[in-house]
Amino acid sequence: MPKMKTHKGAAKRFKVTGSGKIKKNNAYKRHILETKSPKRKRGLRKATLVSAGDMGRVKRMLGL
Repeated sequence: MPKMKTHKGAAKRFKVTGSGKIKKNNAYKRHILETKSPKRKRGLRKATLVSAGDMGRVKRMLGL
């Protein structure tokens, strides 16, 4: 069986924490920012963890 290849697009977007969780940046911060509240935009600055439902899919793409 050949080696699994890392999905390069996913590798650029996700980082693995020391405890094995996966960190991602938030979407919806690129344009049409005038209609979004300052509180919402501040919240989008911070990185969040990948949800449990997506964890398996992301791990497979990263080759974990």
